[in-house]
Amino acid sequence: MYKIRIILDTKEDVIRTILVDNHINLENLHTTIATSFGFGGKEMASFYRTDDEWNQGEEIPLFNMDETGEGISMQTCILKDTLPNVNNKLIYVYDFLNMWTFYVDVIEISSEEKANLPLIILSVGEIPDEAPQKEFVADKSIDVFGDEEDIDDEFGHFDDFDYNEY
Repeated sequence: MYKIRIILDTKEDVIRTILVDNHINLENLHTTIATSFGFGGKEMASFYRTDDEWNQGEEIPLFNMDETGEGISMQTCILKDTLPNVNNKLIYVYDFLNMWTFYVDVIEISSEEKANLPLIILSVGEIPDEAPQKEFVADKSIDVFGDEEDIDDEFGHFDDFDYNEY
């Protein structure tokens, strides 16, 4: 049995702690998380592997998107294999139009069997009416060729060009 804490990425504290069976797949976890926050679970969603600093890694989509059919999906990823240790983490994004983003953290793993799972054991806060706006910040690109400053040297200064001549 897994005890998992899910935190909505918002200014207000919106937290759920759930108990789930360790043999479920991530599709079941997706449905459990979505319904525990009051969503229907019918929108597209993805999990993302992450490190301890919550840096987003490999996507685990709801459906296999690989053309050959050999890619991973929530249905093929079993919880105990995907998150084998306490403090393992995932980022969960629900509803790609609104981008509800959650931090998923394994806080306890036990061999205890429990009936009536999944179960919400802690519910703090209410989900806002609208998803928080995300600010996507790209890393400054690295000029590997050292020619960023000289972009128009090859053709002369574009600013000096008289377009009316043509």
